[in-house]
Amino acid sequence: MLPPAARLRRSEDFREVMRRGSRAGRRRLVVHALQARDPPAGHSPPPSTETQGVADLSGAPSRAGFVVSKAVGNSVVRHRVSRRLRHLVAARLGTVPPATALVIRALPSAATASSAELGADIDAALVRLRLLPDRRTDRPGSDHTDHDNDGPAV
Repeated sequence: MLPPAARLRRSEDFREVMRRGSRAGRRRLVVHALQARDPPAGHSPPPSTETQGVADLSGAPSRAGFVVSKAVGNSVVRHRVSRRLRHLVAARLGTVPPATALVIRALPSAATASSAELGADIDAALVRLRLLPDRRTDRPGSDHTDHDNDGPAV
């Protein structure tokens, strides 16, 4: 389960991530991401009476929010999709850079997708947003590794 500190709750936070962040669309979902930036050197943000926004939480944990509209299905289907996404993102939230805010928006095809398919779409979107390393380049024997031999194999 996603701990309370790791959840986006305010509509202003959702709006900021979706407007200012980058986006990666997959077949079953769209991931919006906004990474916090430190303020420029010598510049401190003015004190605020309201809670801090998404972009100025440089040392905060990463947070996630979910958008599952009625286009996905009835309430039972929407809640099932939300639970699956929450579980999948909770397992991945520690691997993204600190103070990253994610909004995962489910598309109608998410209603019939398995958890494995949703997980693959989340991973692909996070790789595309450069929030996760590309696993294809990390595995041994891939085309991206350097080889010491100069000639053809005998």
